[in-house]
Amino acid sequence: MVRISEFQMKDVVNISDGRRLGNVADIEINLDNGKIETIIIGFSGKLLGFFGKEEEIIIPWNQIVKVGEDVILVRHQGHQYMQQQLNSPKS
Repeated sequence: MVRISEFQMKDVVNISDGRRLGNVADIEINLDNGKIETIIIGFSGKLLGFFGKEEEIIIPWNQIVKVGEDVILVRHQGHQYMQQQLNSPKS
């Protein structure tokens, strides 16, 4: 088993291009079945402080290839699951 705090310390790396995406900022859990649906990678652009925009990368659980001791390997295609934090409705 892995604790959420340990999960958040792992680097997330895209195996499609070898790029480090960041660290897990949050997770979405399906309360009906208790399974993790997505991991959310916090992503701040270079101008975060200047423009105040923060984006996040949403990775569905089925795109996670391997959870290792220090890294989470994902297969992520471009900006397909990227959304702006400030413009997304929260339920």
